[in-house]
Amino acid sequence: MKRTVFAISIMALALASCAWAQTPAATPKPATTAKSGSSKKAAAHAVTSPSHFDRALLRPALLKETAPATYQVKFVTTRGDFTVAVTRAWAPLGADRFYNLVKHGFYNNASFFRVVPNFVVQFGINANPAVTKAWKKSDIQDDPVTQSNKKGYLTFATAGPNTRTTQIFINLKDNGALDHQGFSPFGQVTDGMHVVEMFYDQYGDTAGPNQEQLEIQGKPYLDKGWPKLDSIKTATIVGAPAAAKPAAKPATKPTTKRAPSTAPKP
Repeated sequence: MKRTVFAISIMALALASCAWAQTPAATPKPATTAKSGSSKKAAAHAVTSPSHFDRALLRPALLKETAPATYQVKFVTTRGDFTVAVTRAWAPLGADRFYNLVKHGFYNNASFFRVVPNFVVQFGINANPAVTKAWKKSDIQDDPVTQSNKKGYLTFATAGPNTRTTQIFINLKDNGALDHQGFSPFGQVTDGMHVVEMFYDQYGDTAGPNQEQLEIQGKPYLDKGWPKLDSIKTATIVGAPAAAKPAAKPATKPTTKRAPSTAPKP
């Protein structure tokens, strides 16, 4: 099923016909995510071709590791590098799913198959059809929207309520209209946004690849019909989460001063 982001009026029609797309459109829709994983060996895993991948990806139900409160992911792409910072408090279920997918190399070799200028960049269909098929029905529940879909923010695409799996889009501009449609950002590009803005976008939104065929045929489908699309070489978790601070000793006198929130403001 195609996943996309539509304007409210278009979404209403989609709901009426029970046909949801998993790709951002005139007003993009976030892509779905996949369940998280817990294998320690996968942390440094890098896929070099669609035929070489972490076999744990074939068993989504076992990948349920809880993500750190904050973590960073470095994307090495055919256009350059960019870094994403994830704050779990923004969207816990989405952050956990993304963490496990990245940890097990899901996005390695995946292409940015939908690039709509001044709207969104979408990715998240695995280069290997077997892996894509394994995650097809690994939906997670929606997270409450706590952040706005600002430029550079990452959000899961959906095929309707509670259908996030693995597809993600990066906002190329402030898309506040998506907030009211339930698209919940979980992270943001903190370095290299200029790289994201340079991804090849000349195929157009209507003449681009068919998501269902991409899921069935994998990367060869894109290489044949849309060879200029940019892709991800590797997406890996970098750095280490900040160490937890020791609990403060009880104050001898009560205080009325409130500690600042650790989560960034929208």
